[in-house]
Amino acid sequence: MSPSLANFTYPSAADYAALLPFLIVVVTPLAVLFVDLFLKGEGQGRRGIAVMLAVLGLVAASLVEVRQYPHDYAAFGGAFVQGGFSIVFSEVVIVATIATLLLTVGIGRTDQVAGTTALLLWSAGGAMLMAGAANLMMVFLGLELLSLALYALCAMSLRATARESALKYLILSSMASGFLLYGSALLFGVAGSVAFATLATATPTPLYVLGAGLFLVGIAFKLSLVPFHVWTPDVYEGAPLPVTAFMSIVTKAGTLAVFARFAYAALPPERAAAILVPVWAVAALSMLVGNLAALAQTDMKRLLAYSGIAQVGYIVTAFAGQTALGLRYAVLYLAGYTCMNLGAFAVVALMSRDGDAVVGLGRFAGLAYRRPWLAAAMTFFLIALAGLPPTIGFTGKILILAAATGAGFAWLAGVLILGTAISAYVYFKIVRAMFARVDPVHVRDERSPNALPWIVVAFGAAATFALGLVPLTPSDILPLVK
Repeated sequence: MSPSLANFTYPSAADYAALLPFLIVVVTPLAVLFVDLFLKGEGQGRRGIAVMLAVLGLVAASLVEVRQYPHDYAAFGGAFVQGGFSIVFSEVVIVATIATLLLTVGIGRTDQVAGTTALLLWSAGGAMLMAGAANLMMVFLGLELLSLALYALCAMSLRATARESALKYLILSSMASGFLLYGSALLFGVAGSVAFATLATATPTPLYVLGAGLFLVGIAFKLSLVPFHVWTPDVYEGAPLPVTAFMSIVTKAGTLAVFARFAYAALPPERAAAILVPVWAVAALSMLVGNLAALAQTDMKRLLAYSGIAQVGYIVTAFAGQTALGLRYAVLYLAGYTCMNLGAFAVVALMSRDGDAVVGLGRFAGLAYRRPWLAAAMTFFLIALAGLPPTIGFTGKILILAAATGAGFAWLAGVLILGTAISAYVYFKIVRAMFARVDPVHVRDERSPNALPWIVVAFGAAATFALGLVPLTPSDILPLVK
């Protein structure tokens, strides 16, 4: 037997058990499509069954994840690591996908619901794969599974802007994948392996630094960090609203998990700080440009897109210095951002008859007098996004400030404070519009017949408050990443 075959280890039952939550998420769509074949008619029952099966699959995957927490296991020869770190990110993905499914009920043609649901779950599966990826090949597989489904989902609406959105996303995302793949090839050429653990021990030659830089450019594209953000507002505006909500969370969660593993576990410690300096610079630019550009927006999806650019800048700031506390606070803030952002999207969905219409700021005029509960919920989510108490937006920013300052990045903390101050005006111009007295005759007041987004609103509000009080992640998360 050759030495290479002698060292080969076949996957065991434990390997497949580690991957079980992912397998549940990617197999459930097959059940959804199979059941849909036998359903006739255009009624709500057909929609309900597809969504119910998908939610049941996601809940089952979530329960398996909870049972596996916090035991670490490196499956398939170390290519996929299931443990506390990947489970926290996967739970964020699952929560966001369930919320998205609740927003999709009532949108689009009935005969497309099963297909849309299947694509959402496959895309979520890609993000879960990225959360546990421990080598470059697994990162690429997860990223492509996540992205390919999203290209189709962006074009599911009948609006012409949806197809334009899908085309833009396809072209620019493919370019980002090219950067990531070329960087991976250079890293493999230097280290002779695609495993993060081996990359960390490689000699940091100029070729290695170039590969790491190209890999990080691909990550920055996926995270919509400035100056790689230009696709985000157009794609978010054109895509169906639930898909926009899904992209704003799931893509970021999967990519942030990859970035965290790469920054903490794949870069040689003696060169990591120097290689990551440009990342902290683009994080600072994202906080400023995202908030300043949001000032001029009059469409809610574009405003939330620019808001998302700034928010991911806050999260990346937490990683500055690669401290254990920064990693912990980044995960906590991501969980909080998931709740407040999904809540805001759910409010927007409740303000349109088909749950997918473009909602301009003018529609919010006088909302507090027409629909006080909806206005109160939106006000709470905007307060959270602005970073005011008593929300996770406030607690999370304070913790990130502490982590960045403690790591010696006081300048980055200062930019975060400046960005937060600018964002206050962005969010409060919506609050001001909601509490302004206007003649109802001059306001278009549509209401969604789908009441399920109220569940997302209620969950988002409760979690946005509770996460500000209770730490989400274990105190010693750094070993989980490595």
